Amino acid sequence: MMALKRERTYVILVCFVLLTVALPSAESAQNFTTTMNQSHKDSQSSPLKLNPKLSLQIKIHALLLWGSVGFLMPIGILVIRFASSCTCGKNFRILFYLHMVLQTVAVGLATAGAVLSLKNFENNFNNTHQRIGLALYGFICFQPLLGFLRPNRGVKARSIWYLIHWLIGIGICIVGIANIYIGLHTFHERTSKSVRLWVALFTLEVSFFGFIYLLQDRWMYMLGQGARHCDEQIRPTDHITSPSTSTNKKQITISDIIG
Repeated sequence: MMALKRERTYVILVCFVLLTVALPSAESAQNFTTTMNQSHKDSQSSPLKLNPKLSLQIKIHALLLWGSVGFLMPIGILVIRFASSCTCGKNFRILFYLHMVLQTVAVGLATAGAVLSLKNFENNFNNTHQRIGLALYGFICFQPLLGFLRPNRGVKARSIWYLIHWLIGIGICIVGIANIYIGLHTFHERTSKSVRLWVALFTLEVSFFGFIYLLQDRWMYMLGQGARHCDEQIRPTDHITSPSTSTNKKQITISDIIG
């Protein structure tokens, strides 16, 4: 009970800190909205003129960031969730190191995409996609550092570390996926090119990852349900009748005969 109360206290404290940092003041929110509306008008009034080189750079940037936050990072999260349910130490180590490799490659792809953007694109940071991308890259770089600084098991700080590491990891994936949609929408606005196919394919992928994520919570339970059902069928006690039951059966049989 004490451990459960401490974990709830940690959750409340971390959520309070995150809300305190994340929620801007009313004046800042109003200024941000005004700036976003102005940038939206600017993007509509000045359409982007694509040339073959710029078009290729945009495609590479999109591919790198999709591969990072839209593919490898979600797979890394699913892998480490599979590892948490492993009972074999060898399998756990394999999945754990696979998680590390996937996240490291994802950070590398995100870095390459950020460098490409800074070198070749307009970086006024006057639109939502660029601002979210800049903040997101900061958390992407911070997350592996936090992973390497994890406390040992049994230490009180381990619970707080796990909660923060989990929240940041999930937050990076959710915000990264949202920023991919924003990037596709911005590309459509600036170039008038259709992105419906890419939005549909990406939505299908995200839905698949979400289904696997939710299924992981119930998979072991479902397997356990099947195992218990088999156990119930072959329980030896099912074939043992109590004395009262056998007596009742005998009484019913005698009465039937007498009747």
